[in-house]
Amino acid sequence: MTITTHWKKELQFEAIQEGAGTVQMDGDLKAGMSPKALLLAGLAGCSAIDVVDILEKMRVPFTALTVVSAADQTTDHPRVFTDIDLIYRITTESIHQDKVKKAIDLSLDKYCGVAAMLRKNSPIRYQLDCVQPG
Repeated sequence: MTITTHWKKELQFEAIQEGAGTVQMDGDLKAGMSPKALLLAGLAGCSAIDVVDILEKMRVPFTALTVVSAADQTTDHPRVFTDIDLIYRITTESIHQDKVKKAIDLSLDKYCGVAAMLRKNSPIRYQLDCVQPG
């Protein structure tokens, strides 16, 4: 994987993955997310992709999935994450809750490479919120 990051102006950058698109970053949070916010977004996206894939293989029907990610940081530089919390909100019948939990566990413990890297420095906790359809 190769990402090319170009300085645009001030603290604004554009990161490009050839054939996949661009992402805007901004240290002042005016024209894009911060690099650390993108790291959290990457964790949420990596795990969500796994969860969707696993639930489809388990034939678990759902109509929505949202992952909210939050991290505490150290106060001294470099300001690294100390704890990461994820909230998975999924719209599905309550009878599928155990399968959804299994899919999340498999993602965070086995499949998600972003989680594996971050877990070496920061504990990752999660909460599951199953919302009834309708």
